[in-house]
Amino acid sequence: MYNYLDFEKPIADLEGQILELKKLAEAGEAVDVADEIARLEKRSKDALVDIYRSLVPAQKALVARHPDRPHCLDYVRGLFTDFTPLAGDRAFGEDEAVVAGFARFKGESVAILGQEKGSNTQSRLKHNFGMARPEGYRKAVRVMDMADRFGIPVISLVDTAGAYPGIGAEERGQAEAIARSTSKSLSLKVPNIAVIIGEGGSGGAIAIATANLVYMLEHSIYSVISPEGAASILWRDAARAKDAATNMKITAQDLMALKVIDGIISEPIGGAHRGTEAVIEATGAQIEKGFADLAAANVDYREHRRDKFLAIGRSL
Repeated sequence: MYNYLDFEKPIADLEGQILELKKLAEAGEAVDVADEIARLEKRSKDALVDIYRSLVPAQKALVARHPDRPHCLDYVRGLFTDFTPLAGDRAFGEDEAVVAGFARFKGESVAILGQEKGSNTQSRLKHNFGMARPEGYRKAVRVMDMADRFGIPVISLVDTAGAYPGIGAEERGQAEAIARSTSKSLSLKVPNIAVIIGEGGSGGAIAIATANLVYMLEHSIYSVISPEGAASILWRDAARAKDAATNMKITAQDLMALKVIDGIISEPIGGAHRGTEAVIEATGAQIEKGFADLAAANVDYREHRRDKFLAIGRSL
């Protein structure tokens, strides 16, 4: 059984009925329930398609935050080999919200940056729910420096509600660390690709997502602030997050239309958590194609990034 979102209640009811019928069949009840199970499964699938075909931005935000959605380490395990994580910023300490290191992708060396939210209570606390502190971004800069020095492409897997807003983080220079990481991403001499796999929240995301190519999963979100935060500021009412989500243009489809991102990676019907292997494979294929396109274009990667982000500002 899945963790169902509020708008998935019709699906939850149908799949609950299916589960009960399957239990009856396993218990050896005399009643033949195969036809009824098949009928309910079709209704459930049709309902899932209908609901996900017409998701509003606020609902997409809930899907992007789904607790069962594959996270950074799932992609690392599914796409890369010989992953060697690096720890610490060589200034203060280690931040486990940021995953950083080197691995092989399709046989080639790559540097990996990502934000890990965790998949259960213990790992969520360990990774601080994916909210990085300054040392996390300084670790990212350290890995990008090494990638630049040795000519290794960079892949960023973005999934954060935002940088950690705690007092200690601010005292250690959170804003400066984010700015320095963003600047380093822009100045890389090697190609870099970023994928928004869940939430792309504010400066916490842009610090590692300022890439030559930026892709988003179909039901991910990318925004300057959370819808709840925007509603609290604009209307002093967090309950108006739905209105904020719509007006902020946070979905992959909106951002593709605005030319903020470069492509959308399809998710299985019902979200990435209903087909983890498929969505990880699709993400890997898109990253591979992106690097091939950049190589074929034979561009200066710094100039390419500069032109890309200036164009966004000019067109908007």
